[in-house]
Amino acid sequence: MEYALAKFRVYLLGSGPFVVYTDHSSPRTAVKSPHISQRMARWLSFFAEYDFRVEYKPGRLNVVADALSRRPDDAVKTADANRIGVERVSAPPSSLIDDMKAAYASDADAKQLLSYALAPSDEARRRLEPHLRARAHRYCVHEGLLLYSAVDDDVIRVVVPNNYDLRMRIMYKYHDAPTAGHPGRERIYVLLTRDFYWNHQCKWVRKIRFNHFRHRRSVGSPSLWTLSLVFRLTVSGGLVSWSL
Repeated sequence: MEYALAKFRVYLLGSGPFVVYTDHSSPRTAVKSPHISQRMARWLSFFAEYDFRVEYKPGRLNVVADALSRRPDDAVKTADANRIGVERVSAPPSSLIDDMKAAYASDADAKQLLSYALAPSDEARRRLEPHLRARAHRYCVHEGLLLYSAVDDDVIRVVVPNNYDLRMRIMYKYHDAPTAGHPGRERIYVLLTRDFYWNHQCKWVRKIRFNHFRHRRSVGSPSLWTLSLVFRLTVSGGLVSWSL
């Protein structure tokens, strides 16, 4: 936001009130906080030169601007998987996806969120359990999969139901993938959160005993599993295209 104001300074200063739309939520509350950092104080001093108000707009609702603001080196790259085997992307097989869809039925929270995401309304929101209401707007459904986007990055992740076996299968895959090397708990957590989400995910990973993984690998490494995950940005706001 600071860069945009500086870039168009000559047009904005003295032009009258204007609106800044941003997917960064903290500027809305910064001015209300009784204690701010020195860095934030410098920002507020800079912003005081302009006559504007801030409107929060999540990236998923402003896909054109979100796409234009992405770093070009973050674009999806392709490679010859036969020539460079380690660049093959690991992702869940269709059997795991089917098992996750089936397991939603036995997860009370997932059932409620699926029902709400399929037909969102104020009345449906009121019927949710209190601990689900605050983040209900962050869930959506695509081809039977419950998806979640976090508050700080709007990255779309697959919600894994409260099923120990499913979560362990996913953990094994990330730990044993050829590109994983010898990941510890922190590395596995980072890999997991790129694609999957469940409540208390960090705490869950920390409790895992990694000698279980070593034993599993000694029995035999699982075959490499691949799937194409494609997130398409469209003007109409389409969310996800998941192709097997």
